[in-house]
Amino acid sequence: MEDLAPQFLKILQIIWVNIILSGDNAVVIALACRGLPPNRRRAGMIAGAGVAVGLRIIFTLIIAFLLSTPFLKIVGSLLLLWIAVQLLVDGEDDGEDKIRETDRLWQAIRTIAIADAIMSLDNVLAIAAVAQGSWILMVLGLAISIPLVIVGASLIMALIERFPIFVWLGAGLLGWVAGEMLISDPWLIGVLGESAAAKLTLPAALVGAALVLLCGLAIRQRGKVAGQETPDRPVR
Repeated sequence: MEDLAPQFLKILQIIWVNIILSGDNAVVIALACRGLPPNRRRAGMIAGAGVAVGLRIIFTLIIAFLLSTPFLKIVGSLLLLWIAVQLLVDGEDDGEDKIRETDRLWQAIRTIAIADAIMSLDNVLAIAAVAQGSWILMVLGLAISIPLVIVGASLIMALIERFPIFVWLGAGLLGWVAGEMLISDPWLIGVLGESAAAKLTLPAALVGAALVLLCGLAIRQRGKVAGQETPDRPVR
C-alpha cells in the first residue's frame, strides 16, 4: 500500500494538470459540437475528448523533437487561427440540410483532433514531467480526465446556447493561444532573442485574438450582404 500511494498521487497530479491545461481544448470541443443535432452532441464530445487524450499521449512520445523544430509553431499558429475563424462562422449555417448528421459528427471530431494536436505541443510537457517516464501513469491519468474534459465542454456549450457572446469569446481565446504559439517558435526566438520574444508575447496574443474576431465579423457581414444582394431578376 505504501508503494501505491506515490503512484496514486502522481495520477491525481496528472489529472489536475490536464484539467488546468484543457480549458482551451474544452472550448474547441464545445464550439465544434455546437452545430451538431442535440442527439449527437454527447457522442461528438466523448469522441473528441478521447481523440484529444490519445493525441496527447502520442505527442508526449515525440514532444522533444517537435518543440525544437523551427517554423512548426508558426505553421501551427496559422492553422489554429484558421480553425478559430471557421468555428466562429460555421455554426451560423443552420440550413445545411445537405450534410448528414454522421458527416457533421466526423467533421466535428476532425476539427477537435486538429486543434487539440496543435495546442498540445506545449501542454504535454507538464504531463510528461509529472509522469516521469511512466507510460502507465500518464495513460491512466489522461484517461481518467476524459469525463472531466467532457463536463467542461458541456458547461461551455450550455453557456454558448444561452449567451451567444461566448462563441466570440471562445474563438478569441483560440486566437490568443495562436498568437502566443507563434511568438514562441524557436526560429522567431532565435531571430528576435528570448528577451524581445517574451516582451512580444502579450501583443502577439492580442493581435491573434483580434484577428480572429475581425475575420469572423468580416465573413459574417459579407455573407449577410451577399444574401441581401440576390433579388429575383425579371425574366426578359
